[in-house]
Amino acid sequence: MKQLFRLALAAGLLLGSTAVLAANDTPVGTWKTIDDATGKPKSIVQITEQNGELQAKVLTVLQSDEGPHPLCRKCEGERKNQPVEGMVIMWGVSRDGDVWDGGKILDPHNGKTYKVRLKMLDGGQKLDVHGYVGFALLGRSQVWERQE
Repeated sequence: MKQLFRLALAAGLLLGSTAVLAANDTPVGTWKTIDDATGKPKSIVQITEQNGELQAKVLTVLQSDEGPHPLCRKCEGERKNQPVEGMVIMWGVSRDGDVWDGGKILDPHNGKTYKVRLKMLDGGQKLDVHGYVGFALLGRSQVWERQE
């Protein structure tokens, strides 16, 4: 009887840990963005999935040259002079093996849009966000930290 209990307990722990790992194998969730130049937190972003595509929205700006509640002054089109908080800054990203790509990401600081590739790091606790023009070898990366 004790062996059966131990086996059931071990199976439950194994299944529970698998569920936690499965939850962290996708970029879906809330992330703290870290500035690649200063290493300081910039914002809190929420990544969601809809119809197999990821998008990211800025929930809170933590640090900005403009102070609290900055506007996207250098953006073009419908985003021009709109608040960065609440803005969708990444869209059209889909899974391709162990990376997510095919979408775009906006840098609200300079108003430019880049191609984007995402890759999970540290067991899903960090996210490499690589924005680029042309080839993925060129560009810049930020490492975002998962928020619980």
